[in-house]
Amino acid sequence: MALKHMLDGYKVLDFTQIVAGPTVTKLMAEMGAEIIKVELAPNGDHCRNFPHVQDQRSAYFVQQNRGKMSLCMDLKKSAGQAIVRELIPLVDVLVQNYAPGVIGRMGFDYENVRRLNPKIIMCSVSTFGQTGPLAPEPGYDFIGQAYAGVTSLSGEEGGAFYPPALAIGDVSTGVHAYAAVATALLHRERTGEGQHLDISLLDSYFHYHDMAVELVSASHGAAKLKRMGGQIGPLCPAGMFQTATGYLWIFAFQDNHWAKLCELMGRPELTRDPACIDNDRRVANRAEINRAIDNWLARLPDRDAAVTALREARIPHAPVLTVEEAMQHPHLLERRTVRSVHDRILGDFQVPGFPLRFSAFPETLELEAPFLGEHNRRILSSYLGYSDEEIERLERERVLCSAPY
Repeated sequence: MALKHMLDGYKVLDFTQIVAGPTVTKLMAEMGAEIIKVELAPNGDHCRNFPHVQDQRSAYFVQQNRGKMSLCMDLKKSAGQAIVRELIPLVDVLVQNYAPGVIGRMGFDYENVRRLNPKIIMCSVSTFGQTGPLAPEPGYDFIGQAYAGVTSLSGEEGGAFYPPALAIGDVSTGVHAYAAVATALLHRERTGEGQHLDISLLDSYFHYHDMAVELVSASHGAAKLKRMGGQIGPLCPAGMFQTATGYLWIFAFQDNHWAKLCELMGRPELTRDPACIDNDRRVANRAEINRAIDNWLARLPDRDAAVTALREARIPHAPVLTVEEAMQHPHLLERRTVRSVHDRILGDFQVPGFPLRFSAFPETLELEAPFLGEHNRRILSSYLGYSDEEIERLERERVLCSAPY
């Protein structure tokens, strides 16, 4: 039988909420895995209340949870815990992003889970990890970013810090976690062994340092990192520049690109100037070089004219687009980087598209986000063989909950 996608047939028990954890299972759902999203009664995933909300339906929840089945239960009750214990032997992966210790207090730490299913891959996602002095602390994306030394590099020198206003750490931690899950599944295919994965947002953020850590360490502290706002400290010219109608990035620090930029600006003599002859000397004379670029851009009618000139010269650059402009860009639309989806309540709207491309599965799956507890009956009957009478009893006892949103 033909596979619908890469992970067709794999089953996942999903104890995740908000961003980082749901990113792991969202990627798996997009590749055909069966995701049983366990939501805590009575309200389910906290992000069911995140804007935009219409008729109690959250567009944010839909974006993060398309392709998942919702099983909403009261896990403080023994009957709810019993259902989880019955499901664990039937799944390949368990993903959770509660604070360290919470899943254990429910009775589902890795040791207990492994007893029920020795081959399971259990992935725990948290801000600080399952071990270490900070492990018990509550945290979010920007908290991990601050501890990683990332926030300290943002903004102008001597001014306020300006961390990016989007969930870079949460989403990238989810992607790191998915990479670990996929690799652990490959290991299991080879050895039959399951394992526990400890994925930390702080670890993921610190992993993003491309130059700072080695620079400080290898120089034995001689190198001092400075915040430079819209400029890239060790490279020149490399930074953000203003035009009459908006900003753009220019990266012409390589000698061949610098020479092309000098021609564009009508300043070919700068390529022979000893003060500009290589990147190190250009960094030392950044103010003069940036002034030359600003003067050139001031002579152009708008940002589009600068983009056209830079593109024709094949100098790396990018206009600083608003979210609205990015959503309308033909490249992002053609590649479905921004994608339109349909929801039963919200109708059609755009979300970030599936970022992975597989030649064997060129088409994305049409998926739908669940209502709260929508699949209670389906999961208990088809996975566990519960009768209608048993399910109705659990509903009366409020072990199972549901709502039409």
